Amino acid sequence: MRSQQRFVLFVFLLFLQFCSSISTSNPHPEFPCKPHHHNSYPFCNTSLPITTRAQSLLALLTLPEKIQQLTNNFTGIKRLGIPAYEWWSESLHGIATNGPGVSFSGTIPSATNFPQVLGTVASFNRSLWFSIGSAIAVEARAMYNVGQAGLTFWAPTINIFRDPRWGRGQETPGEDPMVASAYAVEFVRGFQGGKWKGQRRDGSGWKRVLKGDDGSERLMVSACCKHFNAYDLEKWHNFSRYSFNAVVSKQDLEDTYQPPFRSCIQQGKASCLMCSYNAINGVPACARGDLLQKARSEWDFNGYITSDCDAVATVFEYQNYTKTAEDAVADVLKAGTDINCGTYMLRNTKSAIEKGKVKEADIDRALLNLFLVQLRLGLFDGDPRKGKFGKLGPQDVCNSKHKTLALEAARQGIVLLKNDKKFLPLDKNVVNSIAVIGPMANNASLLGGGYTGIPCNPKSLSEGFQAYIKKTSYAKGCFNVSCDLDNGFDEAVRTAKEADFVIIVAGLDLSQETEDHDRVSLLLPGKQKALVSSVAAASKKPVILVLTGGGPLDVSFAEEDPCIASILWIGYPGEAGGKALAEVIFGDYNPGGRLPMTWYPEAFTSIPMNDMNLRADPSRDYPGRTYRFYTGYSVYGFGQGLSYTNYTYKFLSAPNKISLSGSLKSDSSKNVLHKVGDELGFIQIDEVESCNSLRFSVQISVMNLGDMDGSHVVMLFSEVPKKFKGTPVKQLVGFNRVHTLSHGSTKTSILVDPCQHLSFANDHGKMILPLGKHKLMLGDLEHFISIETN
Repeated sequence: MRSQQRFVLFVFLLFLQFCSSISTSNPHPEFPCKPHHHNSYPFCNTSLPITTRAQSLLALLTLPEKIQQLTNNFTGIKRLGIPAYEWWSESLHGIATNGPGVSFSGTIPSATNFPQVLGTVASFNRSLWFSIGSAIAVEARAMYNVGQAGLTFWAPTINIFRDPRWGRGQETPGEDPMVASAYAVEFVRGFQGGKWKGQRRDGSGWKRVLKGDDGSERLMVSACCKHFNAYDLEKWHNFSRYSFNAVVSKQDLEDTYQPPFRSCIQQGKASCLMCSYNAINGVPACARGDLLQKARSEWDFNGYITSDCDAVATVFEYQNYTKTAEDAVADVLKAGTDINCGTYMLRNTKSAIEKGKVKEADIDRALLNLFLVQLRLGLFDGDPRKGKFGKLGPQDVCNSKHKTLALEAARQGIVLLKNDKKFLPLDKNVVNSIAVIGPMANNASLLGGGYTGIPCNPKSLSEGFQAYIKKTSYAKGCFNVSCDLDNGFDEAVRTAKEADFVIIVAGLDLSQETEDHDRVSLLLPGKQKALVSSVAAASKKPVILVLTGGGPLDVSFAEEDPCIASILWIGYPGEAGGKALAEVIFGDYNPGGRLPMTWYPEAFTSIPMNDMNLRADPSRDYPGRTYRFYTGYSVYGFGQGLSYTNYTYKFLSAPNKISLSGSLKSDSSKNVLHKVGDELGFIQIDEVESCNSLRFSVQISVMNLGDMDGSHVVMLFSEVPKKFKGTPVKQLVGFNRVHTLSHGSTKTSILVDPCQHLSFANDHGKMILPLGKHKLMLGDLEHFISIETN
């Protein structure tokens, strides 16, 4: 009897194991062109050019089936064997839960959570940005292969962080258009399937490795540059992103708001562009045909244009730009918007056709753009498991390589803002106990920021410290980040008094800044300032203040308080933030991050957030915005960041003169020189025959004078002759992050393109290059270059 029972139990266990293996075996996505019933269509024929295949698919569709395609949630066409497809997946700094195209309910329960974009950009490291894009792409394809994601992702966000109160500034590459452009290019190249080859002299460090037999650029996954354009207000006072009309000068549009999108398309080769909710000078962004068509005709955009979610509906319902819903659909389709995130076009296009407002040809144009991207992704090439990326799966998500990259990104993005008397780093061999204070310090879920997925193995900041110091105590101080009450202050003070060293974690989380929520103050939320000051005053030794969040903070009090020895900004450092911060504080990593945005004083909040002007205007006491034009006091400046060591620079080589002779267009040589007063003042960039011929390299030596090795960000700025209204105070020419050995030197070079880096836009939105002496600035060093016509 017992042997029979054991046999029955053995069989039952085998059955359970078999059922388990079935339930955990990798599912896979539904796909078109399945043999043997639906693979004979011309659009399934991989030997045909992609355009031919796209047109053949379009020709097979009925009008209702075409309309069905105009939404992010396409339900499929059974008769052609085309399954449902969700266009909306998110991957801002790792695969995120925001889009319905992503699910973590399956064989892949989590994905690598890299630092929020603003923190990553603080590294000023192009190869790091490229690597993160590549890693996220691998995880995206792996999740697609098991049916948990799509292949079209709506990232990166590349808007300019114009106002410090913006709730989504954390998602951006900061306030500088040159940096935002560089980030967009590297992330998109890595994400869509480029291969890093090392930085070359011409600034390119990649090659396209995915080419179809017909010469078309294949895609590993599709990236989307968003939000086009002049979008940087969520909800401030009576202004809402859904109805806001951004009044933007031609000057600011040309040399600040537009460059990141132009670079994302021209150099990054992004396959998607998202138009934003807001209007631009009275016309909703998704109906701005001049701007959307400029991307295609002038920037060679090859991809599809999606609206932000429900942005087509807002054209009529919030902005009151059209008289009817059908007019809104007609306006955005004719402007160049191809697909609507939402159902507005799905519900109103048929009526728009019946009323003669939309032609079937308008829909055909849009669908052709959509199909071309899907074909470049291989969605009509048959079973994806047999394709180039078919072997990617759960083993490629949250792997050791990606988790190490997340840690390195968190390390490189930490910015040291204050370090009195070289208080940091702490010596772990002499520290017996530490106290960690603050509501963010013991909660790993607060470290991701917006557009976050489910991290691999997140650790809180206090857990990071415990790996170094066993006797680590913790007190919240405030119940939450809003810190409305002080009933936890006494415990925090007691905890601080008992420790050798105290680390206070203060700042922001998503309750303070996020999508659809802007800040109204730049001060620490609620009673956080009082908590910091109380704990600092009670501590045996000066304290370390760690600031979280994306938005700039006015922490002037902490900068001036001798009881606060060191201040670090960590942004939203992602799943490895706790380990990275501990490594910096205890000296296992030498910080080298730089602020990618200006930190303004609280007084800046008197400036209306809806004022889109970047240039200062003394006549109305308007101080301007971003380091390029701001004329007021800064708590901390763009590019600011300390190290545990000191660095000096030398200009090894740079020209003293650049002659434009021979570089100007011959057919307009008599008209290209424009005067300012009695002087020859400038030339217009579009009158230069060849900008490439004017490029030059600045060779630089970087000397590490300290006792620690470290990586250092070299930033080269320029100052143009002050002859014109609206001239930038200064602007970034280029940057490199270089590794330096203690008491050693290293060389680097920065390529300068005068057409890009020494120019700015005039009142008419024309890029101009001033003649005369330009100043290059490298730390405290200056070098003058004269730009002349002979």
